[in-house]
Amino acid sequence: MLAMLQGPAALASTDCPPPPPGSPTPQQLEASQAAAKDRGFLWRITRDGASSYLYGTIHLGRLEWVFPGPTVRAALQASDTLAVELDLTDPAVAQAMRGSIAAQPDALLLPHTVQRRLARQAAVACLPEGLLDQQHPLMQAITLTVLAGRRDGLEPSFAQEIVLGEAARAAGARIVSLETVQQQLAALIPREELRAREMLERTLQQLESGAARRAIARLADAWAGGRLNELEQYEKWCECVLTPQDRDFLKRVNDDRNPGLARRIDALHSSGRRVFAAVGALHMTGYRALPELLAQRGFTVERIALLP
Repeated sequence: MLAMLQGPAALASTDCPPPPPGSPTPQQLEASQAAAKDRGFLWRITRDGASSYLYGTIHLGRLEWVFPGPTVRAALQASDTLAVELDLTDPAVAQAMRGSIAAQPDALLLPHTVQRRLARQAAVACLPEGLLDQQHPLMQAITLTVLAGRRDGLEPSFAQEIVLGEAARAAGARIVSLETVQQQLAALIPREELRAREMLERTLQQLESGAARRAIARLADAWAGGRLNELEQYEKWCECVLTPQDRDFLKRVNDDRNPGLARRIDALHSSGRRVFAAVGALHMTGYRALPELLAQRGFTVERIALLP
């Protein structure tokens, strides 16, 4: 294994993505705020004489996306509650996530060939050796998939949920999670060992072929350009739905979670909260798209045009 790591590590040392950014300087923040544009997908949802908002996000970002544009900012200011899938700016939630993705001993019993492939992808991502070893193997692969976007300037630290959460927390606004850590991980990691191993194999294949990076870059570009019709065709171009098992996984992590997300948004709105619900943009697509589920719950759902 050491010999295997030396090759990719040597390559990574001269072919690494830019290092993760530190805290933006005041000058960078000022420039980003001055150039802020509306991006993503926004809906006004109205019922019982009150309006809330639904916003489709992505889980990666760029410095220039840190500040929302004028239309999204106005919707935020009209809301008193930011609702996200998981509030990772809450230390308790972040700690629960770290504890939940820790690998159990039996989860680490992988063939050496698979262990080497994971290690090679970690080296290609320029991660320190062994950094992810204590995570469940499938979570390692998912983490590496997210990090693949760094080569195109897409950083997890600039994800919309994180920057919106930090801004809301600094302003003293209420932030709520629409799901629990356990609910989200149950969708990501199948309980059945065979299914988990199948998903690990497919995720590694997508990393090794470059398909994961291509899909992330196109997803981010479609989000920034507000092209919802392109996201609705995701299965046709993501190179990630090639088998019935792939389709089942996408259904589990996207469509099957939407009824629960809709119920939670409904409950918050019904309690008198003016909600700004920021949820991954792919949840706005498919046969259980969140806007449609909220319409079925009696909301008047109106998409708001965002002009870049």
